[in-house]
Amino acid sequence: MPYDLFSLIDGTLIFAIVFIVLAIIFAYKSVKVVPQQSAWVVERLGKFNKVLNPGLNFIIPFVDKVAYRHSLKEIPLDTPAQVCITRDNTQLSVDGVLFFQVTDPMRASYGTSNYVIAITQLAQTTLRSVIGRMELDKTFEERDVINSEVVSAIDDAALNWGVKVLRYEIKDLTPPAVILQAMQQQITAEREKRALIAESEGRKQEQINLATGEKEAAIAKSEGEKQAEINKAEGQAAATLTIANATAEAIRQVASASQESGGLTAINLQVADKYISAFNELAKTNNTLIVPANMGDMSTLISSAMKIVQANQTK
Repeated sequence: MPYDLFSLIDGTLIFAIVFIVLAIIFAYKSVKVVPQQSAWVVERLGKFNKVLNPGLNFIIPFVDKVAYRHSLKEIPLDTPAQVCITRDNTQLSVDGVLFFQVTDPMRASYGTSNYVIAITQLAQTTLRSVIGRMELDKTFEERDVINSEVVSAIDDAALNWGVKVLRYEIKDLTPPAVILQAMQQQITAEREKRALIAESEGRKQEQINLATGEKEAAIAKSEGEKQAEINKAEGQAAATLTIANATAEAIRQVASASQESGGLTAINLQVADKYISAFNELAKTNNTLIVPANMGDMSTLISSAMKIVQANQTK
């Protein structure tokens, strides 16, 4: 009997231990903690059941299974380099990076077997198609157009895969070495052309500046000469007017003096003195002796001058 009791106790203890272990395993299997920006897809008996959101979640152990785990973060995907042919039959080696995000975990799990490979292949084929419609020079100038067309084409197809394509960026556009050399020569020629144009424009501007300076200098010189002539004419006019005024004043004073006592005699004497002085100066400037043809001319001249003075006094 004691043996049976101990056997019963041992069996109960073992059962309790097994039950506790199973309970712990069941609790462990039933509790799922999903990280932030993640989504887990749960299948029940091989069929889609639900999507576990970030936080604490519960499932039925051994019935439910977490089949897929997706990150909801933005994911950069490096697309391999590939050779594309442009519209003018030039080969380009192109590679880029694609940015996408899982928006529908259920479609991302069952819409395609591998959405990463699907997006990569679609990006490459779309890129070849877009570049094939452009010439070589346009591919370097219109990268934004290429990027937007690739994103638009991939985004339409990726909706069925539960993926949102955010943007595509071309990293490198590498033409063959011969094309690179030709492009470098073209760039060098363009720079030399711009340098020659700039140099010729500089010479042109220099000539314009010199001509403008000479023109302004000539105008300034002519204005100065004009002003000098005006000033000279005004000076001569002022001098002539001053001499005329002085002469008129002298004549008035002589006329006034002639009316005084002894005035006519003084005038007669002054005229005779001027006459003699004139012959004296003429004799100094000539080696020939000059004698008046008629010595009576002096008295005649004096009498004529006196008659003029007397006529002025009677007026």
